[in-house]
Amino acid sequence: MEGFLPAGHALAWTAVSAPFVAVGAVRLKRILVERPELRLTFGAAGAFAFVLSALKLPSVTGSCSHPTGTGLGALAVGPAATTIIGTVVLLFQALLLAHGGLTTLGANVFSMAVAGPWIAWAVWKAAGKIGLGPSVAVFLAAMLGDLGTYVVTSAQLALAFPDAASGFAGALAKFAGIFAVTQLPLAVAEGLLTVVVMNALNQRALVAEVRA
Repeated sequence: MEGFLPAGHALAWTAVSAPFVAVGAVRLKRILVERPELRLTFGAAGAFAFVLSALKLPSVTGSCSHPTGTGLGALAVGPAATTIIGTVVLLFQALLLAHGGLTTLGANVFSMAVAGPWIAWAVWKAAGKIGLGPSVAVFLAAMLGDLGTYVVTSAQLALAFPDAASGFAGALAKFAGIFAVTQLPLAVAEGLLTVVVMNALNQRALVAEVRA
């Protein structure tokens, strides 16, 4: 939430996320120039991420659990372009819904709009290479992309607030363990819903030839 991270950590995560946002903007522009009809796909992916990530449940003090919705964008238009979708969603939520914050935007962008989409994309590619069916691949990608977001969030919190006795490792285990209670069922639900939406987009040829 706003102001939760120490200033140094907030600035560091902003610096780490900034190059991904810049590359994502270039990738987004290129896709829309090459295939302008995919504007509808970007709109659908953005709406999907906005609605799902707005459904928050209290989890760790100062944070919350929620679906991310960015797995759909990663599979439909690629993880780099999805960074822009996630960043816009997080910015709107910080300004309009008091969800997240401006000072913590860099950290939230990295976990939800960078790590999550890239994990989802990598899982989807790997699942295809080993011969899993399309629906299974989409489900695993969206589910693990969601869970990956919260592993990264747990690491961010553990770096900022290490355990007095066990340090970073102990704090990571505690944060991840608390998140898991609410996040595991949310991730499964997001995976199933993403399969439904992805199938609908495929039927209407509204999915790009996905590249990083």
